[in-house]
Amino acid sequence: MAIERSTPAPRGASAHDILQLLRDGTPKSRTELATLTGLARSTVTDRLETLMAIGLVGPVADGTSTGGRPPSRVALHAQSKLLLAVDLGAAHLRLALTDLLHQTLAATEATVDLSQGPEPVLQDIQRLTQTLLQQIGRETADILCVGMGVPGPVHFDTGRPSRPPLMPGWDDFDIRASFAQQLDAPVMVDNDVNLMALGEHHGHGGNLGHFLYVKVATGIGAGIISGGQLQRGAQGTAGDIGHVRVSRGIGVQCHCGNEGCLEAVASGPRIADALRAAGLPDVHSARDVIDLVNGGNLEAIKAVRRAGGDIGEVLAAGISFLNPSLITIGGQMAAAGEHLLAGIREVIYNRAMPLATAQLQIRPATTTHQAGLLGASILAADHGLGSESITALAQSLR
Repeated sequence: MAIERSTPAPRGASAHDILQLLRDGTPKSRTELATLTGLARSTVTDRLETLMAIGLVGPVADGTSTGGRPPSRVALHAQSKLLLAVDLGAAHLRLALTDLLHQTLAATEATVDLSQGPEPVLQDIQRLTQTLLQQIGRETADILCVGMGVPGPVHFDTGRPSRPPLMPGWDDFDIRASFAQQLDAPVMVDNDVNLMALGEHHGHGGNLGHFLYVKVATGIGAGIISGGQLQRGAQGTAGDIGHVRVSRGIGVQCHCGNEGCLEAVASGPRIADALRAAGLPDVHSARDVIDLVNGGNLEAIKAVRRAGGDIGEVLAAGISFLNPSLITIGGQMAAAGEHLLAGIREVIYNRAMPLATAQLQIRPATTTHQAGLLGASILAADHGLGSESITALAQSLR
């Protein structure tokens, strides 16, 4: 997660610490930075000279004078480098080149077939990346870091997927090595819902200390923010709620190999399956389900609300563990709106303890389908502008 920008940097702050204070995009004077860090202005100037030599920081128009010479201000040079954000879903691929403040400079979207295996999918990503670079007249060398989300558990330290049920052939695949064939930039890989949680957190100004982002689409998962920090767990599987057993799933086989999983009864495709079995032969996808719901079809509305109840069953237990103040619902099935939310709320408020739900809000996600790209850009920036990266860039100048 990004460092909270209003928090003063520690005494003895490095160039990296100074940079974190500028990552909100607001220009600051040397005096302001000296006050925030506790450093002498001369030391702040020295740190800034390093950042300017790297090209990440530059001077901006002078601020308003309060008497005497107007203060000289500096700011993050947001377009000095690019971030490549990749949101890989079970059926979609979204790419964006952003600046260091996460503003999109070029973006594209395509359908994807994960069953092809990693090589052809990653080749498509690299090809589309070159197209985006050409659109804005930039070079591969301008990419500072890549952030990528995938629809399954990830060993975050290595960036390798870990037995992802929706990604046959991807288990333990070295995604970073594949990117290295085309890009001389670090690649950070995480579960897609974790990145959506980062994007949603950013959309709320980074001020939410405890909340859950729940994606309901081809798969079901949750991103967990606790104490203001993303929680991945020991092996990267924190929030993998789609494979928690629910009462309505008993005897229903899941693609993960177990039976009774939440995903086996409440994901978009499984709702479509249930509606076909109920006599609606033209329902084949989550989009079809949503169209029926929006058209007022009572059978579809009841099916979506039942799925919401299944999700609420799992979340009610999670609330007892995590005590969030907010749960946001995203993913394709979130387009079913209040019908899905009503089923979730009904079970949560019935089963969770009153103290835990007294001020709990459950509402649609605000960042919609852009959450994954925003989160991927944040992940890339947090690494690319991290302490080790800034130190390495500074040393390269010597």
